[in-house]
Amino acid sequence: MFSPSEFRALVSGRKQGLTAALVRSGLRIAEIPYSLAVRWRNRRYDTGRWGVHRVPVPVVSVGNLTLGGTGKTPMVEWMVRWFRRHGMRVTVVSRGYGAEGGSANDEALELQQKLPGVPHVQNPDRVEAARMAIAKFGCQVVVLDDAFQHRRIARDLDVVLLDALEPFGFGHVFPRGTLREPVTGLRRADVVVLTRSEMLEPASREAIRQQVAQVAPGADWAEANHGPQSLRNAAGRLEPTESLAGKAVAAFCGVGNPEGFRHTLRMCGYRVIAFREFADHYRYTRADVDSLVTWADGLEVEAVLCTDKDLVKLGIDQLGRQPLWAVTIALGFLTGQPELESRLAALAST
Repeated sequence: MFSPSEFRALVSGRKQGLTAALVRSGLRIAEIPYSLAVRWRNRRYDTGRWGVHRVPVPVVSVGNLTLGGTGKTPMVEWMVRWFRRHGMRVTVVSRGYGAEGGSANDEALELQQKLPGVPHVQNPDRVEAARMAIAKFGCQVVVLDDAFQHRRIARDLDVVLLDALEPFGFGHVFPRGTLREPVTGLRRADVVVLTRSEMLEPASREAIRQQVAQVAPGADWAEANHGPQSLRNAAGRLEPTESLAGKAVAAFCGVGNPEGFRHTLRMCGYRVIAFREFADHYRYTRADVDSLVTWADGLEVEAVLCTDKDLVKLGIDQLGRQPLWAVTIALGFLTGQPELESRLAALAST
């Protein structure tokens, strides 16, 4: 099995050599049936052969084109806060990927912490979940988390996030690349948001915008960043990110694109002397915690850092003798915020 970073090094072509080339060839063969199945499925919806179900309140989808993290949770949080500021009752609906036995998954736990009082319904059947949210919570708007490819439910606004680190999935559908579907799927998008935009120069962002405009000329364009906000431990204590600037730290994460977390750590000015990766949506066991404690205790660091998604699952504020902190992230816009808010305002007035 590859770690997330190893997989990306392979499919991006950064990993060289005969073995890597042979593996990429095998993945290219495996990509063909997957891509055909995705295209067939989309065509069934495009031609109306498969039904799309509408619910009686506005539905906004936040999704992405690629596997792994593009910053959907911060965008969902931002959007929910916007609707609440405008007096709307909101419910978040998601598939609940990675949850077991009816428990909340990492995104739900993170959003519950950041948005207390906002209902979050998890169900692979998003239509049923939305109907339940309306009946049970009287919500006036449904925000779908990670639902761009879930086409059974009609949506009034499709917001698609592209990660600046790999906006087009290295040009291939999974498993040869990280695309969930061909780039032509962007034609369904109403708004395309380039996340982690601060990582690229303006000319590079403009080049991506032009590529998107060729596929989805009618979609609005926005650029967002994901800036570090604070350090938080499991007890809810907050510290400024600057408190560890320049100091030696260890870090780990179980997210789809670890490089995004590494970028955040660099933004904070931390000296990361050790880093561990786990699979996306990883469910930590007692053995994992023991392993992390042994690892951390063997390092000369001031603290161990992880993401909010990791911390909500671990629920501890120490790893052995080292304090454990999550680096919390806040969404901000470089461009396109007025256009997105105009779209939301139109839904709020219906």
